Amino acid sequence: MRKKLSVNNKLLSEEQIIQKLETFCAYQERCLADIKKKMKSLGVEATEEQFFIDYLKENNFYNEDRFVEKYIHGKLSIKKWGKFKIQQQLKAKQINSTQIAQELNNIDDIVYLETLNNILLKKNNVLKEENLQKRKQKLIIYAQQKGFELDLILNAIKKLKLA
Repeated sequence: MRKKLSVNNKLLSEEQIIQKLETFCAYQERCLADIKKKMKSLGVEATEEQFFIDYLKENNFYNEDRFVEKYIHGKLSIKKWGKFKIQQQLKAKQINSTQIAQELNNIDDIVYLETLNNILLKKNNVLKEENLQKRKQKLIIYAQQKGFELDLILNAIKKLKLA
């Protein structure tokens, strides 16, 4: 039985580390970078990381495809992020660009455009700007910060007659 030293200098057995990693992954979907960070906090040596990663994969606690799918769905439906912002955040989590592109292509175009329209309408309702050009500019900047593409934003503003 291998012993590990956690951050608080408490010895953890292999079984305890597995139990902590299982709990960590069961709480919500995790990417490899998150799991590696957790292992480091548990005192797992770099040479033994792969053992634990393989265990989590084999027991379906970790699945990168499932993580990317859930991440995209959550950020679009809850945070109302656009594809560009989602892509940047996934890249920051060291997810493969090809995998990101494949999953982003699975987003339903109608749902995506409805999300954009809804955030533009909500923002338009709270803007106090009277000048239509400035109002349009503020809407564009807001939607771009949310990660939506400029051409879609301009089309939505025109279609919704917001400026």
